[in-house]
Amino acid sequence: MHDISLSRARLPATLEITVVDEFGERRPQAIAAERALTVYLNKREIVTLMTLGADPEALVVGYLRNQGLLGRLEDLQAVQVDWEVEAAAVVTRHLPEDLEERLGQRTVTTGCGQGTVFGRLLEATSLSPLPRTRLRQSVLYALLENLGAYNETYRSAGAVHGCALCRQATVLDFVEDVGRHNAVDTLAGRQWLGRGEAPMAPDIFYTTGRLTSEMVLKVAQMGIGVLVSRSGVTQKGVELAERFGVLLVARAKGRHFQASGGEGRLELDAMPARRPGDRPRTGKP
Repeated sequence: MHDISLSRARLPATLEITVVDEFGERRPQAIAAERALTVYLNKREIVTLMTLGADPEALVVGYLRNQGLLGRLEDLQAVQVDWEVEAAAVVTRHLPEDLEERLGQRTVTTGCGQGTVFGRLLEATSLSPLPRTRLRQSVLYALLENLGAYNETYRSAGAVHGCALCRQATVLDFVEDVGRHNAVDTLAGRQWLGRGEAPMAPDIFYTTGRLTSEMVLKVAQMGIGVLVSRSGVTQKGVELAERFGVLLVARAKGRHFQASGGEGRLELDAMPARRPGDRPRTGKP
């Protein structure tokens, strides 16, 4: 891996407070941490992220990569996180020539915590063609079952989203954070830095959050052609998925799902039996 100076400033993802329950009893309860981290790129303030703080260096690198503010890993010299001043200092050899223009063209997205995508990324004309990964229905069901072993912070504290890099039904790496955009940025940072837990190249991305334009764009930048969520999808998310060739699988819970895009890439090999009296779903109330 390229020689990069990285701090190791991980903090616990949960904290413990005392709550009073419906019976008037006091008891300890784990809650999700939420910490402010202001990112400075060559001493220029870029953004303040709200995060658990579980892997801040990967989060910062992934964020800058996904925003198009860091083009090559070779340009990255250092990422130093200091929680005492709630700041991450990033040092690079080069800055984009159009940095000011990029910083001036922001779109506030629907991501939790109001993630931002800089305007030019919405054009995304330089993306390489995505692999036309096929997805079998039986593999999707197996993956959803395997994901049940994760979500550690959510189970203990709630208030977080989870994202995963997967190779078919195998979960390669899993991250939780207070916003799904932070979780995907952290996975992107780990992947780019070669610090992820993934021994194989991922071909499916899973998120607990909505499939918005931001999520589709970031996953396409990671070179992954299948995006799965237990939540719904937005209009712009569908439009970008069709543009980039991403197979979207929304509302994936149990044996249910709603797939769109990626024509011919979904193999229905495990269709559940209809119960007596069930009617075909029309999408109408």
